[in-house]
Amino acid sequence: MANLQDIRRRIRSVRNMQQITKAMKMVAAAYLKRSQDRVVKARPYANAMIRVLSRLAAKAGEYHHPLLDPRGDRHYVVLLMTADKGLCGAFNTNLIKAAQKFIREHAGKQVEMIAVGRKGRDFFKRRGVPILEEYTDAGVRGVSYETAARIAREAMEIYTADESTVDKVFVIFSEFKSVLSQRVAVKQVLPVGAEEFAAEARPPRADEPVVLTDYLYEQPPAEIFGKLLPRYVETQVFRALLESVASEHGSRMTAMDSASKNAGDVISDLTLNMNRVRQASITREIIEVVSGAQALD
Repeated sequence: MANLQDIRRRIRSVRNMQQITKAMKMVAAAYLKRSQDRVVKARPYANAMIRVLSRLAAKAGEYHHPLLDPRGDRHYVVLLMTADKGLCGAFNTNLIKAAQKFIREHAGKQVEMIAVGRKGRDFFKRRGVPILEEYTDAGVRGVSYETAARIAREAMEIYTADESTVDKVFVIFSEFKSVLSQRVAVKQVLPVGAEEFAAEARPPRADEPVVLTDYLYEQPPAEIFGKLLPRYVETQVFRALLESVASEHGSRMTAMDSASKNAGDVISDLTLNMNRVRQASITREIIEVVSGAQALD
């Protein structure tokens, strides 16, 4: 049985760890509030861009663009968005498992990766998955549109290069629902799916309000459509990066809260054990004193 000194030392160690987890929870909560506000503000912009592009696609007619025209189905590039740090629960594990499942489901195809975040990069680099580009510290001081645009432009350059054989580009990220709920999403970003625009341009249902909106175009709709397509891809990557960073902070906040509670339970158990050991020591000393007094008599 451990002595009192060992138990007290362990209680101090667990209490120090609890202070660290509580501080990390508070920091994650502060970052989460800011990230959540940015996610909520970015969603209407992304949806509005889809509506504008759907109307442009309807007016552009038979329009062809390198980002729009479908290709084969043999060579994929996966844009995986993980965290740079750990201690965020199952956030990184779920994303890595989703990427592994994607690779297994497309075992007969060539799959390469663009890694955003150290955790995903280190995991798949050790397993021999080709890493075309890697980006770290993308969300350390808040996600900027310039960072997301740089990642998106790199993906578009890989896709549209003259010698490129890439057929599709997918993004795997964690979609933020709430502090306790995040959902791993796998979305195709290239080629841009025309079905998204067609779904937005469909006639409204009987129970939906009818919003009549039209635009006056100074340039031909096809020209505007072609210039907005790269911006649309950048917006989708930006939104995915915002969602992923918000999910990371939510997962870290939840994990640190659970760790703090578990540390409190461990401290309670150790304190109870310490009291038992101390009581046993006091009882033993009393017995020794009594036994000694009886021996003298």
